[in-house]
Amino acid sequence: RLGEILVQKKLITDEQLVECLEEQKLTKDYLGVILLKKRLLKEDELMKVLSEQFDMPLVSLKTLYIDWGVCLQFAPIVTTEQKVFPIRADESSLTVAISNPLDVIAVSKIEEQARPKKLKFVLVPHVELMEFISECKKRAKGSMKNLLEKEY
Repeated sequence: RLGEILVQKKLITDEQLVECLEEQKLTKDYLGVILLKKRLLKEDELMKVLSEQFDMPLVSLKTLYIDWGVCLQFAPIVTTEQKVFPIRADESSLTVAISNPLDVIAVSKIEEQARPKKLKFVLVPHVELMEFISECKKRAKGSMKNLLEKEY
């Protein structure tokens, strides 16, 4: 479990974990969100631990090839609300960037849309993920505008 790993790695103390778990009972927020909000942990530390915990590569989207056509194939509501970002695909799989691997709703929504392709997840920092989702939305609007202009 995340809290136990963080304590074991001496990134937080037992007392900090207990305090955050108590807050989690009240707020229903993810433990990582609470730790970041309280500034007990830096995002890069959290991402490294999540990467290890879920055996998921931690990457920077800025250094990867992004197939914008793949992103544009998915409903903007899935990428925006669920905070997932499809970055490339082949015949059998879809690579998806995510910042919270515990978000089962996000994972299930993208799985629904990607069927029958197998999903491969990569972990990215939240701020970076949101930048790329925003760029995808801009490109989607531009594509729609171009389509409408061609028809009239």
